[in-house]
Amino acid sequence: MGDKLKFFIPSLFGLFLFLVPVPYEGKWTIGVGILAENLQAVFEPYLPLFMTSVLVLSVVLSVICSVMKPDWMTSSKFLNDLFNVSGFWISMRILGSIFAIMTMYKLGPEFIWSDLTGGTVLFSLVPVLTTWFLFAGLLMPLLLDFGLMEYIGTVVRKVMRPLFKLPGRSSIDAIASWMGSGTVGVLITTKQYEEGYYSKREAAVIATNFSVASIAFSLVVISFIGLDHLFVPFYLTVVVSGLIAAIVCPRIPPLSLKKETYYEPVGKQISEDVPDGVSRSQYAFELAVTKASKVKSAKNVIVSGFQNVLDIWFGLIPLVMALGTLALVLVEYTPMFDYLAYPIVPILELLQLPEAKAAAPAMLVGFADMFLPAVVGKSIESELTRFVIAGVSLTQLIYMSEVGILLLKSKIPLNFLELGIIFLQRTIITLPIIVAMAHLFFF
Repeated sequence: MGDKLKFFIPSLFGLFLFLVPVPYEGKWTIGVGILAENLQAVFEPYLPLFMTSVLVLSVVLSVICSVMKPDWMTSSKFLNDLFNVSGFWISMRILGSIFAIMTMYKLGPEFIWSDLTGGTVLFSLVPVLTTWFLFAGLLMPLLLDFGLMEYIGTVVRKVMRPLFKLPGRSSIDAIASWMGSGTVGVLITTKQYEEGYYSKREAAVIATNFSVASIAFSLVVISFIGLDHLFVPFYLTVVVSGLIAAIVCPRIPPLSLKKETYYEPVGKQISEDVPDGVSRSQYAFELAVTKASKVKSAKNVIVSGFQNVLDIWFGLIPLVMALGTLALVLVEYTPMFDYLAYPIVPILELLQLPEAKAAAPAMLVGFADMFLPAVVGKSIESELTRFVIAGVSLTQLIYMSEVGILLLKSKIPLNFLELGIIFLQRTIITLPIIVAMAHLFFF
């Protein structure tokens, strides 16, 4: 009975905090989102300075660990993995801390610290990531360690395997993303891969196709672009096109070429096949209870949660600051995306999309940041075109300011070029679907 309760109670809390949408202040969100938003509201004036200090500390500790190699750091697997990093990652942490200091105190060239570039990252994006990942990291063991993944994974395997070529437990990643945040979905996928529950191909597929935009963020985008009265048909469009892309992308390169091998240090740790003579639900329950029984103390769970948070704060946020700022500088202060978008104009005209020339850059800038297409498209007069821009931005999924950096930092085998290819594939697949559905809703 003790192990059954150990599975049931924490998993119930995990379900509520990560997967159950609740109405809050006129919008739909999840429990983790409510906690994060309230903490951000209280500490918002101090979060940019706090995270700037964290970024600087990340550089100092990385240099100490990599150069001086003190025993108290190298003897700890967690500290050694976090701070004993390659020259590239140290340089990214240094660049992120420099950009943060320049933005915080408005030092140096304005194109670095302006409200459109570094200011957007440090004052808008970083506080959201800081608070979301604080609670997501601390509370994620409720989803991962107490049997919920085993239970749901076994129950829904018959749907996920033939349709998406994935284990059933990947449905949890998708739901966590859908109701909460795409970055939370990537974080769950990364942990599951490193613990041996996803193969290299499965982890790459889930991270790039199931880290979907949350309902809450979708509301923000459609409201910003001035079409919140069309949210229901808009979100239906996003869901349909996103599901089609999730079916197609795993079956074509580069994702189809990924190996079915598991993370080498741990090997394969998953089995969702149901033995003969046992019902699927009964076997799912047995697996879940067995998983929960392996949790021996609350201390280990709490320590694991704090390590998740520190890994993100010291490892991920500096990359967000560095690469996010550089990407926004390219978008706002160079014509690069305008030039890259020229070949898209005739395609949009063929799809009978009004103001095709103005809309074309919005189809590509999402690679830098998911919110940028809405910024670019807001001034377009055609509601139809704005609808399409918003829809495409939410189905592309691969944006470097958050998800892309998190994937590059993770051990999931995806590189920058592959992420760019998958971004374009998802754009090509979803664009005509979104345009067709938009024409139905507008005419």
